[in-house]
Amino acid sequence: MNNSIRVGFLYFVAVFAIGFLLGTLRVLVLIPKLGELVSTFIELPILLSAAWLISDFLTTQFNVPSQWWVRLNMGIVAFGVLMAAELGLSVWLFGSTVQGHFAAYQSLPKTIGLAGQAVFALIPLLQMGKSKN
Repeated sequence: MNNSIRVGFLYFVAVFAIGFLLGTLRVLVLIPKLGELVSTFIELPILLSAAWLISDFLTTQFNVPSQWWVRLNMGIVAFGVLMAAELGLSVWLFGSTVQGHFAAYQSLPKTIGLAGQAVFALIPLLQMGKSKN
């Protein structure tokens, strides 16, 4: 189980780094031209594809067992750290309040993003059938 915690954290770090870069491009380039909703629909499949590849690489590299509870634990760790990181960035970097951060999920683009984050958490579990370990 400890391996899934460590790999879950690495999964978060790698996907978060890519997400931060894509999010910056979305905010600076896409949103001004296409709006927040369309920009979210463009970014999300790219980010989830990257998450799929990263999860596959990490589960293979670190020999994460194909047991549903281990894979789910990996995804839950990654999701939990992601939620904490997003809250921290929202409050300390962007000047939002905790209440403002959670209220933002009432908008459609943010709700779609949250759904994408749930898929991100499930990817290690979804890949379980294709794994060789």
